[in-house]
Amino acid sequence: MFRDDKGKFLMTKPRKLALDRAFFVPGQRVCCALSGGADSTALLLALQEANSDKQSLGVILSAIHVHHGLRGHEADQDEIFVRELCGRCSVPLVVHRVDTVARQHAEREGIEEAARSLRYSVFGGELAKDTADVIATAHTLEDQAETVVMKLLRGAWTEGLGGISPVLKAEAGLKKQAGVTGISSAAGGRGSIIRPMLGVRRAEIESFLKEREQGWREDSTNADTTLTRNRVRHELMPILRSFNPAVDELLANVSVIARDEEAYWDMEASRLLPQLVLPGKPVRGGGRAVSTSFGEKSLSVEVERLRSMDPALRRRVIRASARSLGARLNFEETAKILALAGLGGHAAVKGTIGSRLELRSGFRVERSARELRLTKQGIEVPAVTP
Repeated sequence: MFRDDKGKFLMTKPRKLALDRAFFVPGQRVCCALSGGADSTALLLALQEANSDKQSLGVILSAIHVHHGLRGHEADQDEIFVRELCGRCSVPLVVHRVDTVARQHAEREGIEEAARSLRYSVFGGELAKDTADVIATAHTLEDQAETVVMKLLRGAWTEGLGGISPVLKAEAGLKKQAGVTGISSAAGGRGSIIRPMLGVRRAEIESFLKEREQGWREDSTNADTTLTRNRVRHELMPILRSFNPAVDELLANVSVIARDEEAYWDMEASRLLPQLVLPGKPVRGGGRAVSTSFGEKSLSVEVERLRSMDPALRRRVIRASARSLGARLNFEETAKILALAGLGGHAAVKGTIGSRLELRSGFRVERSARELRLTKQGIEVPAVTP
């Protein structure tokens, strides 16, 4: 016998969460990232139930909890809740304690970014120790929609609009923390972080838990609207839903399209870039100088080759070239570089031979008669290629 949302007793079986079973294979060691909140608590119970139904997942289930050293007594109570839950469910649990404030000060990050970086570092460490094949996180449909909106507000490229990747290799996660490159939603291979609840809404999760009379922990900082995600969640998303109640699903669809588009363009750029990019700059007597000073790396792109491309490919080539030097360009910087090549107007840039752009973090672009030369300071490379 189970209760409905209004507390009335029902004689029917409780509803199940629509986990994406494509992520799982029998015998796989699945570690559930467990904060104690509604989403992760529901994920743990849903995985346990899916393991015991007629079409059993057949996975080996464990859990991991990261104590971020924030929120004092409240965070300690979260850990106690998680330990009791895993004990009751007979699920092995590992707890990691990290110093988020120290990370924030050392890296000059926001508190959310520091906590996320440490969390994914812990996940990567567990996978590297081979204690689990995959780590499952409890990201939901609303999380995906909020992420797309936040990325859009920050001026993201297509990869940003991809939102939360259904599957993320741990190595990428350590660099991007919930990054969004074009990774398919097929079963996550060993060493992956998977998100099997991206199609599930929060209302479904709360109903799932209430029917089982299972409580969860509420993070008091979730109500703090000085934090960007909370402001998007509590203020902006309700306004968007007033225009279209299906906006969460539509934004999630945008993320799928963006990831597929990004995967295609990544493949195209990887294929074309070696044909388009030249090392360094030409030197007398033939050959090219890769570096003219210690700790500097450079490459060049022929202006006429850029001119023959359509605008979408030009941007990709410029951004991929810069990325190969360790620089990430925003839209404004990319537009300035193309204007330097005489490909598009920009009030602050003249596309004349000998012109130069000084951009962020030691990244420089110079225009010669035939080429754009991109240079990044602070990298050790060999001096000359024949």
